[in-house]
Amino acid sequence: MIRKITPQDFQSFWPTFSSVILAEEAYAFDADMTFEQSYQLWCEAPLKTFVFVEDDVVLGTYYIKPNAMGPSRHICNCGYMVSDQARGKGIARQMCEHSQQVAVELGFKAMQFNSVVSTNEVAVKLWQKLGFDIIGTIPKAYKHPRIGYVDSFVMYKWLL
Repeated sequence: MIRKITPQDFQSFWPTFSSVILAEEAYAFDADMTFEQSYQLWCEAPLKTFVFVEDDVVLGTYYIKPNAMGPSRHICNCGYMVSDQARGKGIARQMCEHSQQVAVELGFKAMQFNSVVSTNEVAVKLWQKLGFDIIGTIPKAYKHPRIGYVDSFVMYKWLL
């Protein structure tokens, strides 16, 4: 089930969220962000934030927000996280499909991911299967903790 996030949901997902940002493999977030800073960034700053819940366990979460303002306000941006125990079960796919429906309901016409780390091959392939194109490559945009500087992709999909 996908539904709007509650403070308790984020609290229960915090160990996953914290481990993802500490790994520094997928998100350009400060590894030393506090719970409060993370909650503000993920749950309060976006337009909406959702969770994927199964058997009362939060297995994933995503946010949706405008990517820009003014003449580009028709493009949204999303971020997704899935717990280790839920990877490979189609949860990211379900959340991305849900986010596209929500985006259209909110009046967005396109979705853009600004920085998909090129070494996050599972995510890149999933987004491509869901119709997103790589429209740009930012050379050496991400400092991976084991590999060093790697490229990031800008990915885009027209939703209508």
